Amino acid sequence: MRQLSMNAAQDAPQARPLADRMRPRELDEFAGQQHILAPGRALRSAIASGAMHSLVLWGPPGTGKTTLALLIAGYIQARFASLSAVLSGVKEIRAAIEAAQQARDLEGRATVLFVDEVHRFNKSQQDAFLPHIENGTIVFIGATTENPSFELNNALLSRARVYVLKALQAPDLRVIIDRALADAQRGLGALHLNMAPELRDLLAQAADGDARRALNLLEAAADLAPEQAGGGRQIDAAVLQDVIGAGWRRFDKGGEAFYDQISALHKSLRGSAPDAALYWLCRMLDGGCDPLYVARRVVRMACEDIGNADPRALQLALNAWDVLERLGSPEGELALAQAVLYLACAPKSNAVYTAYNAAMADVRAGASLEVPMHLRNAPTRLLRDLGYGKAYRYAHDEAEGYAAGVDYFPDAMSGRQYYQPVNRGLEQKIAAKLAHLRELDAMARGTPPDGGG
Repeated sequence: MRQLSMNAAQDAPQARPLADRMRPRELDEFAGQQHILAPGRALRSAIASGAMHSLVLWGPPGTGKTTLALLIAGYIQARFASLSAVLSGVKEIRAAIEAAQQARDLEGRATVLFVDEVHRFNKSQQDAFLPHIENGTIVFIGATTENPSFELNNALLSRARVYVLKALQAPDLRVIIDRALADAQRGLGALHLNMAPELRDLLAQAADGDARRALNLLEAAADLAPEQAGGGRQIDAAVLQDVIGAGWRRFDKGGEAFYDQISALHKSLRGSAPDAALYWLCRMLDGGCDPLYVARRVVRMACEDIGNADPRALQLALNAWDVLERLGSPEGELALAQAVLYLACAPKSNAVYTAYNAAMADVRAGASLEVPMHLRNAPTRLLRDLGYGKAYRYAHDEAEGYAAGVDYFPDAMSGRQYYQPVNRGLEQKIAAKLAHLRELDAMARGTPPDGGG
């Protein structure tokens, strides 16, 4: 492969941040992402061939999206241009396209147009790229931290292949840290920094998968490191702790990581895994999630995944919500943890959830069926004369408090069964009760039992 030829801006002196100076100059220096960049992988092969397609790079911050776009431009010897969807609009898009057209027509050069935070462009702005991708004016590379399936137009996705970049592992970050400390030209090697291996490992962990964060923290630590008597500087544990601070776990309120974590909490609770459920709860709280949001979701989980198998679960979830509103954070969070653990250990049933969805589907698919005459309210003599409430049987006056054989559905829907209790928790008793009542119905109607329940 051809090595990327760095431009003058990239060769500028140490005024630029360390993370920018230490960008890989060739693919073999690129840390991580071997699932797409290892020899023989599709993206690596496309870069090697020089016949690049448009693409979208999806991954968390600091995983190399911008760097990879720069490398691609260098390897295919294309002009590199960039836009930020946060700062740009239609005017900037038009100017970038015009410059790409001139480079193609006058110089015969392709242009890699890198669009950072592409998910922030609206539909019309995203659509503006489509004809220029199709006619080859640009090789489009979009970068996003959000799920492209939800944030990008189908028309754009159909013209650009999506590659998923993963958070870097600690060993990858350790390589990046070691390289920055050793590199005297672009990195910190000229400062003769001393940093123990265990502190380098701690920094790699604190970076939480983000190479940019690792290098920014390292640069800050280098600035704070005291001079040593024999020359050089020492990054010790105290300096590193000052730089790292208390909170460094990855959490994006309202973004992909946020919904992945609430999904993990919900699925752990549903799967009766109390320890995992507690872990994901703590991850969300540690990341700054509003505890009241979690409380609302936990109430939903009690209804959806436990229901009548243990009705106390809903009450405990509501109690935790109430405690949070009364005490606030952090005192109220213990009540939320109690509720999560109880729900995770409770017997599970989605019978209420399934029954509700089935009934709602019937309602939405059917006509506005009339209420049977025997179920209608008859507060006036006129309504009684019209037959409202006629032949209604008052269940409390019947044997076992049950009017056997009465149908409470509209006439066209007789016999529907939505609620199917599971054989767990309280729903075992509910199922037995419903089976008995259906036997009474069958005897009253002179028909065999249907076996439901």
